[in-house]
Amino acid sequence: MRVLIQRVKKASVIIEEKVFSEINQGLLILLGIEAEDTQEDINWLAGKIARLRIFSDENDAMNLSVQDIDGECLVVSQFTLHANTKKGNRPSFINAAKPEIAIPLYENFVLQLERETNKKVETGSFGAMMDVALINDGPVTIWIDSKNKE
Repeated sequence: MRVLIQRVKKASVIIEEKVFSEINQGLLILLGIEAEDTQEDINWLAGKIARLRIFSDENDAMNLSVQDIDGECLVVSQFTLHANTKKGNRPSFINAAKPEIAIPLYENFVLQLERETNKKVETGSFGAMMDVALINDGPVTIWIDSKNKE
């Protein structure tokens, strides 16, 4: 399971020219799922994100988590995070989980992140064509892969 996390001042998902979801200060989380991902990956990653200290404290040091600032989270499915670009110029997405595997894992990830943050998590719409708008704060962008947790 891979995530690209962006610290944002605000972010939104637009589907068919309508705002589907939006957040103010917090984290935009682009989530890529592989077929081998499990609940263990979900638990580890959701906990890591909830406690990740990437917001500035009163001394302007990255020392606060999304929980500490009472921030919001927006999770958007992003199978392209598992693009394989080793051969040729056209990415292969063979490592990305098929929807029948990915959708339940995506939904479980959102639920686990809600448990970890004690707050409702906004989402995109799995498989939809989405426009994602954001104001990246910093910019701060973090890449985490649950397969590299050890």
